[in-house]
Amino acid sequence: MADTKPRIKRPLGVARLLDGACIACGARCQSACPANCIEMNDTGEPVIDPAKCIGCRKCVKVCPASALEMYFTPEQLKIIEELSATSTPAADNADPEEEAVARKLLQYRGVWVFVEQTEGEAAKVSWELMGVGSRLAASLGVELSAMVIGENVRHLCAEAFAYGASRCYLVDSPVFRHYRTEPYAQACCVLIEKHKPEIILMGATGMGRDLAGAVATRVSTGLTADCTGLDIDEKRNLMQTRPAFGGNIMATIMCDRFRPQMSTVRPNVMPMPPYQEGAQGEITEELLAIPEESILAKVLEISHDSHSRSAVDITGAEFIISGGRGMMAPENFSILQELADEIGGVVGASRSAVDAGWMPGDRQVGQTGKTVRPKIYIACGISGAIQHLVGMQDSDMIIAINRDRNAPIFEVATYGIVGDLFRVVPAITRQIRELKTARNRH
Repeated sequence: MADTKPRIKRPLGVARLLDGACIACGARCQSACPANCIEMNDTGEPVIDPAKCIGCRKCVKVCPASALEMYFTPEQLKIIEELSATSTPAADNADPEEEAVARKLLQYRGVWVFVEQTEGEAAKVSWELMGVGSRLAASLGVELSAMVIGENVRHLCAEAFAYGASRCYLVDSPVFRHYRTEPYAQACCVLIEKHKPEIILMGATGMGRDLAGAVATRVSTGLTADCTGLDIDEKRNLMQTRPAFGGNIMATIMCDRFRPQMSTVRPNVMPMPPYQEGAQGEITEELLAIPEESILAKVLEISHDSHSRSAVDITGAEFIISGGRGMMAPENFSILQELADEIGGVVGASRSAVDAGWMPGDRQVGQTGKTVRPKIYIACGISGAIQHLVGMQDSDMIIAINRDRNAPIFEVATYGIVGDLFRVVPAITRQIRELKTARNRH
């Protein structure tokens, strides 16, 4: 029978400081360390935790004074002696830094979705992320987990299971009743350190953007914001696609040497997964003792913006009629409003129309505005810059009206009308009114 004894890996050594050699350069070694095993003392010298050191030699390479060196502990020397008889030239020539990084990455497994909630109600974007998270988990052959933090939020675990999660990491305590960066970031970092997920997805909302940046900084990993596409490459790296250079190109970003890989995704970018009533999963509850008095920020009162009552939420609309610079003047948006009233839709706008002061900022569709996914999106006088396309290209049906037959908007349009919008839009409105009148007669 073949020997199944596990292969012993060759030790890479441990970093240590040479006496009197440090010049207090400004913590370059600490910044370069991917294992967070270096802390700086009061004199600016590194204090290395040998138990955490992975032997990557990054601190040694970056030190300008050559004040750090690699050494082998007695235990490591013994292992090296045992392996010396069977070592091969290929193994001896292996890059120790690459081997250390690969060994570190193997410790992380699983896809997590942070379930954003306010007063016990989950944000819709969290469930949208469950759909893409499930696809990524299937590609990697790992489980999809939800991360729920708050007070009296256990019921969200059941919702997470219904949207595809097989496990839920729950942190439920009064200190998490209202969102504050410090306790939420602490909770996330504790969970990450203990369970080591390889991918974490968060919504690109006010809360998600704040929390993701704080967590990524603390765990020393990369973060890609406002992603519009996520996939897995052949090396288990998360391919994160987002607009770059002002939206003129789409860039694919990878964090191939650090874990976890973190991304934020804007609402309405990913399709909502099916809801499976009664789906079951496993809840892993973590008890974190974070005293309230240790949190500097206090929530004294919550005020709801009165403007929100009259504001239009275009992200949830099924029919959107948007106008761009081709509308010529703010008063011309009234013809779009007439059409919107007839079909039960709302009026949106491109960035150029908002910048011109023709429409309020909460109506802006695009990269710097809101991402929408309506059943029908009608673009009137919008040329189709990529910044705008990013925010509406996933609509079920896109109807473009523009005088320029070469406008980029026609490349993504389901139906295109080359003509004067000031004649076309009123004609569509009249036709709909006539159809509604005829239907009411019958």
